[in-house]
Amino acid sequence: MQNVLMLHPPLPLSFWSFRETLAMTGKKALLPPLGLLTVAALLPRDWNIRLVDLNVRPLVEADWDGIDLLLVTGMLVQRESLLELLAEAKARGIATAAGGAYPTTSPQEVLDAGCDFLIQGEGENTIPDLVAALAAGRTGGTFACADKPALAASPAPRFDLINPGDYESMSLQTSRGCPFACEFCDIVSLFGRTPRHKTPEQVIEELEAIRRLGFRGTVFVADDNFIGNRPRAVALLERIIEWQARYGEPFDFITQASVNLGQDIPLIDLLTAANFSYVFVGIESPDEDVLTAAHKLQNVRNPLLDSLRAINANGLSVIGSFILGMDGEKAGAGERMRAFAEAADLPWVMVNVLRALPLTALWDRLKAEGRLHDGIEESGWDALTNFTPLRPIETIFAEQVSALSALYAPGAYLGRVLRATLGMRPTRASMPGAAPRAKADPALAVARKNPSPDFTPLLRLLWRQGVIGEARWQFWRQLALVAWRNPSRLRRYIVLCGMGENLFAFVRHIRAQAETRRCAPSCAQASAIEPQPAVAPPAV
Repeated sequence: MQNVLMLHPPLPLSFWSFRETLAMTGKKALLPPLGLLTVAALLPRDWNIRLVDLNVRPLVEADWDGIDLLLVTGMLVQRESLLELLAEAKARGIATAAGGAYPTTSPQEVLDAGCDFLIQGEGENTIPDLVAALAAGRTGGTFACADKPALAASPAPRFDLINPGDYESMSLQTSRGCPFACEFCDIVSLFGRTPRHKTPEQVIEELEAIRRLGFRGTVFVADDNFIGNRPRAVALLERIIEWQARYGEPFDFITQASVNLGQDIPLIDLLTAANFSYVFVGIESPDEDVLTAAHKLQNVRNPLLDSLRAINANGLSVIGSFILGMDGEKAGAGERMRAFAEAADLPWVMVNVLRALPLTALWDRLKAEGRLHDGIEESGWDALTNFTPLRPIETIFAEQVSALSALYAPGAYLGRVLRATLGMRPTRASMPGAAPRAKADPALAVARKNPSPDFTPLLRLLWRQGVIGEARWQFWRQLALVAWRNPSRLRRYIVLCGMGENLFAFVRHIRAQAETRRCAPSCAQASAIEPQPAVAPPAV
């Protein structure tokens, strides 16, 4: 038997931190470490596993007591803490294993930090090899996933290792892979172009496990593209609809999908019937030539603006993502992204600066062109990206700051929230002749373990935006207008207003960051940039 310490490194402040939401709801982190929970399910059941999410609480000395193996994972944004944790375990004489996105794509740095067992690729095919190596007494090795595993054999994550009350949302994964081949995306190289999926029965089992924990609320479906295999998505949604009705709709869902969803109203209807509320969509650019050059062809086959409006109009709020710095991009791209988001009535928008990821077609092309940088810069303009763009990086960053400053001025943000809410059809339950909302069978009830009374966050939001907010009069006028014209969407409107608190707060962070870059002696042209508030997304 092994005594294993699983660590999830802290996530830095980013677009996805939601610190203001957590402050309003009293939760400690947004999402649990789904990757580690899945790995834990692949380990022998008689192993003693201690999981510490450093986004929930700090590591203490007692966590190291009696540990035989450290198992850590992380993405690029967690790089620094991941390497520090490996080094600390090695200094304590504890064997180390590391896997996940960053160890898979940047193995040498992880090995140099003290990783004994390097795990590259998906755990279903590599964790059994790790277990066998430890049983054989090996002290190190690299285990790479040569073949893509069938997810029908993947066990349900060990949700029992976490406290659901610590998290704002829960997460599960129903498929991996995406049928598209965008040049900058590493999904194809990591998970393939043929989506692999769990059976509906497996997904229902995972939903049951989360429900039995006592969690109620939002579940993030962490698929690369939930609609990558449409027949499979339909079959799964039909099962989820049935299950939700049986238990009184304990969950609402967020997922990721390609923009062609906007051309499939029946599929949108199934998603909303299953209680999906939000969908993350990679828009990337409003410029068709830029999208074509990046092989984002699914975004140019149909009018992009029409597709996004159709998704929102039929009940799904769009979380949009743009990328600045792609080849072929003309001056003023940031302003065009801002204008497009306003035209599409997208409240919640990311504007990223492009970073080349290992194992992508973009990485290979930039390397062949001599434009790829070695290593990871920690400061200065080169920290924004890892290649030489065709436009000055100072200009790109200035456009990002300017676009996001305008997008997240409170009045502009609330205006988009209003237009998106009024442009969305009423909920099914509010329509004439609608069946009453399903009620859970009392015999199947489980005590809720993540209490967060709706009135407490609501009161905090009303104080922040309705009393001390700079757009407080606009907030109240819009609240009354939504209550009058689309009352069944009032809750969605309030939630989106609450999300804005995270973005407004992050503006201050980016303003300070912009000022630092403007004043840094190494930034020869930085003085040309006026520090303006913005929201900066993580580079992953």
